Amino acid sequence: MEHETIIKYLNHTASSEEVKDVEDWINSSEKNKEEFNRLKAEYIVSTFDETKYTSKVEEGYIQYRKNIAQSALGKRKKLWANSLKYAAMLAIVFGCTYLYIDRNPYTPSPKVVSDCKKDKKADVITLKMENGTVQVIEEDGLSEVKDSKGNMIGTQQGNKLKYSNKAPLNELTYNTLTVPYGKRFDLILSDGSHVVLNSGTSLRYPVKFIKDKNREVFLTGEAFFEVTKNKKQPFIVNTNGLNIKVLGTKFNVSAYPEDNSTNTVLVEGSVKLRHKDVNDKETSTLLTPGHLASLNKADRKIMVENAETSIYTAWMNGDVIFRHLSFKNIIKKLERHYNVHITNKNPELDEELFTASFNNKTLDEVLKTFKDNYGIDYTIANNQVTINP
Repeated sequence: MEHETIIKYLNHTASSEEVKDVEDWINSSEKNKEEFNRLKAEYIVSTFDETKYTSKVEEGYIQYRKNIAQSALGKRKKLWANSLKYAAMLAIVFGCTYLYIDRNPYTPSPKVVSDCKKDKKADVITLKMENGTVQVIEEDGLSEVKDSKGNMIGTQQGNKLKYSNKAPLNELTYNTLTVPYGKRFDLILSDGSHVVLNSGTSLRYPVKFIKDKNREVFLTGEAFFEVTKNKKQPFIVNTNGLNIKVLGTKFNVSAYPEDNSTNTVLVEGSVKLRHKDVNDKETSTLLTPGHLASLNKADRKIMVENAETSIYTAWMNGDVIFRHLSFKNIIKKLERHYNVHITNKNPELDEELFTASFNNKTLDEVLKTFKDNYGIDYTIANNQVTINP
């Protein structure tokens, strides 16, 4: 698979055919999934060096390769190879010094944090602005968010970012919020819609929704949406392969590229789902509350079934719930939730199904439960977990 096509996939600029090609390639082997995660992590890191926005994929790809090459030549922003290999949306920065934008609104100048005594791993939430610059969101910060022209477009307080509907904008401009593994973040869009982003998630959205245009956002990962009702402006969540159209409702979407399916669970209201590359309205699938729609990426079929919605929204409270889930998929969820890498040296467990609920438990508590109840042995060393044979 050409790297340029993968970058287009990550930028949400790939054609329907290219999207299908990339996802088929990802799901064809574990080796391809690992390669995709590595490229994705490298791409996230490379955006830290971008200072000028470009809508041309070719230029973006050249900048991406340039940034990675410079990193290899000894820039202070180092890639921790082990984490890069597996952390799909995790930007890792190493070195004695790293640069970020001070989130204090009263001291807007850039601030350099230096600590040469030891390397620091920065698992940071980032906000990519309309001009391509990337700012670090401090979870305990308090700040105003301004666009490249100095207009105040929103405010950030702690783990919540809220956009203003009064921003002086007459055309669509986009920001992208990226949340790494092990974290969650709240976002209030300019129309008042509330989005909670799960770990390993990126959402691209308009700074301000424009009158007479659909409210469209672009999701990679998982998020819970509580959409403000507006019949004149439908709200559309775009994932790679599926469009979800709503007027005003509450629902959860899980669209991690490395997963075999894209899942939508409706809590309240109604939504319509259709394949991204199909414009025929008659082919859309209507979802009602208490149901799960699952898009199988292999055969492109959408299956609808009854669902206990609380299972799919428990992550917002820090809970981890499994219902008849295979061990290999449990590993994925634990890696995202706890920001760890898990190596399974007992492959016979991969297809075993488990059911369990953990309410705000530590990783060690979760694994100990598996050990006590199922005899699964493990070791933990820093952020590396090994499931022993």
